[in-house]
Amino acid sequence: MTVDLDTPVLDNHLHLDPRHGRGIDAVEDFVRLGGTHLLVVNKPSWLLGVDVEEPDDFRAVFEETLDVVAEATEVLPGRAWPVLGVHPGLVSRLVDDRGFTPDEARELMCGGIDVASEYVGDGRALALKSGRPHYDVSDAVWDASNAVTRHAFERAVAVDCAVQLHTEASEDLTDLADLAESVGLAPDRVVKHYAAGRLAGPTPSVMSEKDRLERAAESGEPFLMETDFVDDPDRPGMVLGPKTVPRRVRWLLESGYGTAVRRAHVETPAAVYGIDTVATLDT
Repeated sequence: MTVDLDTPVLDNHLHLDPRHGRGIDAVEDFVRLGGTHLLVVNKPSWLLGVDVEEPDDFRAVFEETLDVVAEATEVLPGRAWPVLGVHPGLVSRLVDDRGFTPDEARELMCGGIDVASEYVGDGRALALKSGRPHYDVSDAVWDASNAVTRHAFERAVAVDCAVQLHTEASEDLTDLADLAESVGLAPDRVVKHYAAGRLAGPTPSVMSEKDRLERAAESGEPFLMETDFVDDPDRPGMVLGPKTVPRRVRWLLESGYGTAVRRAHVETPAAVYGIDTVATLDT
């Protein structure tokens, strides 16, 4: 039996890994609880066994993501879209483990963003992913990471898309919003993944915990909802499961936050990504 929540229900950021994890079984769980749409972010390259040496090496990661998005769309009442890019944690693997200089790491990661933007440009992907480490790094690595993020913003302008960011925990990322604006990208098309309930600067993609969602709902500001489901059998309790967003949508509706639900699942996706979660529902 599938629950109908009488609204589109979008998980803005999760990962699917049919080779190692639950894959489409996780999507079916999401659907049974009332989920309709997904933004599927490629897993970090190293978790798919890809040790990148040159930008084209990212293609295997992106193609695998496109394949699982197509499979997910087959079982969703709505559809899934891919979000492609380079996880900012790669910089540490390149510099600390593989002997790259920060400049060499920056160059390779910018090249990966270029490849990802090709997929957006030809319509095969919806948005880009970039960001900077959420842990302490050297000034040189921090500068390289911010340069990669700037490059992602520039490529987003070129192909007219949004950028999802992985960053340090913060409720004020106006520096990144300002950086986006400086290259011509509207700050509301910058999305902070794993956000708390309020955020200055980019659009928050709020982790679907009740306290965070309550703050976002009451803020009156645009927001999205996510789980960051990692689909890794070795880390079964990591982050939130695929049933969480539809469960939290039901809770929000029962708590009188229907306007906020529409904001998170219809209005903000349209404003940020240009997607129509109502028109793409099966009728």
